[in-house]
Amino acid sequence: MLERGLRKRAGALLFEGVFEGLTRLGKLHPMAKPDRHGVQVLRDIPYATGPGRRRDHLLDVYRPQGTREGEGLPVVLYIHGGAFRMLSKDSHWIMGLSFARRGLLVFNINYRLAPEHPYPAAAVDASNALRWVLDNARAYGGDTDKLIIAGESAGANLACVTTIACCYERPEPWARALFDRGVTPRAALPACGILQVSDTQRFARRRPLPRWLTDRLTAPTNHYLGAADADQPGGLELADPLCVIEKGEEPARPLPPFFLPVGTRDPLLDDTRRMAAALQALSVDAEAIYYPGELHAFHAMIFRPAARKCWLDTWRFLGRVMPETVELAREREHLLRRSPVRMMLSRR
Repeated sequence: MLERGLRKRAGALLFEGVFEGLTRLGKLHPMAKPDRHGVQVLRDIPYATGPGRRRDHLLDVYRPQGTREGEGLPVVLYIHGGAFRMLSKDSHWIMGLSFARRGLLVFNINYRLAPEHPYPAAAVDASNALRWVLDNARAYGGDTDKLIIAGESAGANLACVTTIACCYERPEPWARALFDRGVTPRAALPACGILQVSDTQRFARRRPLPRWLTDRLTAPTNHYLGAADADQPGGLELADPLCVIEKGEEPARPLPPFFLPVGTRDPLLDDTRRMAAALQALSVDAEAIYYPGELHAFHAMIFRPAARKCWLDTWRFLGRVMPETVELAREREHLLRRSPVRMMLSRR
């Protein structure tokens, strides 16, 4: 047992170190500088107070340079991944930059991490962050009637949870507080999500997996739900947004269109397949795209052709369900072409 625990801890530290190292290395690239893309970044803005470290309740704002109050830009709430127990808004700077350089206003958030803060801490924080965005987006140039909720991996789970809280009347106080705001997202973008945390052993049951991978896949159940209180209102239901949608209950407000990208070699692939099917059974516009041979969170590696295709598919989807984003993107392309900097994040 001790050996297994040490192995899991070592694997988690290695995974986190590699990802954090890659993001720090990426920031050294000249094209990683926000001003090269006409983007302004406002860092470490508090969105809530309460239990946890101060940095747990901070967000960064990414917006086109020159954005004015009340300008009416589409708003993106971005929720980072990391198995509910690691990484941050700082490790996911590329996501904020990618959306903002297309003319969107991005709020890239931190949240409390497990196991110190089990479910529903992360979901509560994501909900509180969205309520803060609803109150403050206009001051930063946004229009919350054009709201997009996005995230990857664990962040995709939380993106689905906040979308559900906007559209379903739930018993959880934090979810009800968000529902009472009366706002429905225009689009949800949960990428390569872990959408049912309560039974991560199912991935190993489906096919044999290496021990190190099984450790990584089962860690969210142990860390996020291990000390969670099942007697709280709503129980642990919203740790599994996939299961909530699979119930087939009609929402009080229409669910928005969903874009669900995932690689075919992602161990979490089945969750995306199931979510797409469950949403379509509710007559929700759910577009799932499966990228052959790609691994988990492949779209973060923007230097790779499949990642660039995923981003282009994201822009195409947003252009279909939110036509105003197309004109914004055209305006941004025109402005950027006037500079000597070659565009990297939306290379055609």
